[in-house]
This record gives sequence, structure tokens and C-alpha cells, in this order.
Amino acid sequence: MLPSDRAHDDRPIGVFDSGVGGLTVARALIDLLPDEQVVYAGDTARGPYGPRDLDEVRGFTDELVLHLAGEGVKLVVAACNTATAAALAVDGTLSGRFPVPVVGVIAPAVATAVRATRNGRVGVIGTVGTIASGAYDRAMAAAAPDVKLHTRACPLFVELVEAGRTSDPEVLAIARTYLAPLAAADVDTVILGCTHYPLLTGVLSYLLGPGVVLVSSAEETARRVFATLVEAGALARGQAGPHRFASSGDPATFARLASRFLGPRLPAVGVEALAVGGPADT
Repeated sequence: MLPSDRAHDDRPIGVFDSGVGGLTVARALIDLLPDEQVVYAGDTARGPYGPRDLDEVRGFTDELVLHLAGEGVKLVVAACNTATAAALAVDGTLSGRFPVPVVGVIAPAVATAVRATRNGRVGVIGTVGTIASGAYDRAMAAAAPDVKLHTRACPLFVELVEAGRTSDPEVLAIARTYLAPLAAADVDTVILGCTHYPLLTGVLSYLLGPGVVLVSSAEETARRVFATLVEAGALARGQAGPHRFASSGDPATFARLASRFLGPRLPAVGVEALAVGGPADT
């Protein structure tokens, strides 16, 4: 539990994802909470999680939360929609299963979409695992049962983003196919249900048009973390320590990909090796 009897808590915030996509959330945390230190774990050796069985993803999630808790963090952010869908409750918590609070990305994104929609028709795009889990359907039913939700799996998007392809003609054609059912449903708000997808904002905005609001969970999740820390009296009191980034795969590859998400921040701190689990199944 967070130490609510303290006026401050200088322990870092832990963040994990199946790869580099969760760095969109880490960046939002760094921007909103500049006095906080972030410790990031990217499970690139076993990612992406989207095509994997949800029970397997649940095991990975448990392992990563416990790893970060062992690093001495005060709170963990599950910056992965598939992990959130597999392991977290509808309200975005782990309901006391771990020694530190865990915040997911689904409930914050749904809350933002409910505020943004004007016609009550909201789309969600995500990995196969996230969409198949029904987690967004459950979260929306709990938050705003009158909103009509339209979901669409986009299995190639993560692979394209991690290959550095975010705007070429093939990406445009793939995205047009994925988005066609949402356009036909006349959604006015689309949740980017994967933390990789903000890097596709240009293509998505172009295809959906200016009347459709794109919702990324990163900023709303950061605000939820801020509120949680304020309520617990657990904000850091001064300058953050150096942010730390670790990858279960090749650190050099992680650093190269992550530069697209963090800009100049990452090269200054480098990337550590993350020792979790075994090699990815192929």
C-alpha cells in the first residue's frame, strides 16, 4: 500500500510494457510529474503480447509487477493494453494482489472517450488479445452503458511501428482497411487501444477525418497516477533521480526504437538488461 501518513515519497514510479509502446505513457508521466523518477521495464524478448494467450500474458504481468516492486517502486503503471486486459479489473486496479498499487491504461482511456464523444458512438482499435478479451466492452459498460462501442483488432500495427513504418503507402492501405468498419459506424471518437498507436496518429487522423477525436490513454493515465499520489501524500518532494530503462531483449535495439517515443531523453540514461522469464516462444 502507499504510505498515506507521509507528506512525500521519493521512491520511483514503475512502468512496464511488452516493448517500447509504453514509453508513450512514461513520457506523459515525465512531463506531468517532473519531480518523479520513472523505472521502465520493456519485455521486448517476449513481446508483443497481443497474439499471446491471455493466461500467459497474465503470468508475464504478475512477473513484471513483482520485478518492479522488488526495485522499490511506490506504484506500477501497466502501460500495456493487453496486459491490462489480461490481468486488471474493470476499474483498472489489481485489487490488492500486489504490495504496490497498479494502474492500468484501459479505464483512463474509456473515461476520456466518454467525455469526448458527442454522438455516443466510440471506436476502439487494439491488438487481437486486447479486443478479444472484451476488456474495453466491460469498462465502457461500467462507465457509460448508453455509449455504443465498436471494436476493431489491428494486428499489424505494432509490427509496423516497431519497424519504424508509420506513414508509407502500405501503412495507409492497411490502416484504411482496419478503420473502414469504424467509419461506417459513424464513430466520432476512437480510442487508441495500444500504446504503440500514438505514432500512427498522422495516418489515423487523415483517414478518420477532422471530426473524429483520437484518444490516447497516456495523458489520462498520467493524470490518474498524479491523483493517486496526491491522495496518498506520496508525491516526490524534489528533483527526480535519473530515469531508468531496461529491456529483456537487446538493449541497443530497444534504445533505437525508444528514441522515437522519448526523443533525446533516452540516450542520456542508456538501457539496462531486464532479467525476467525465458526467451520468447517462436
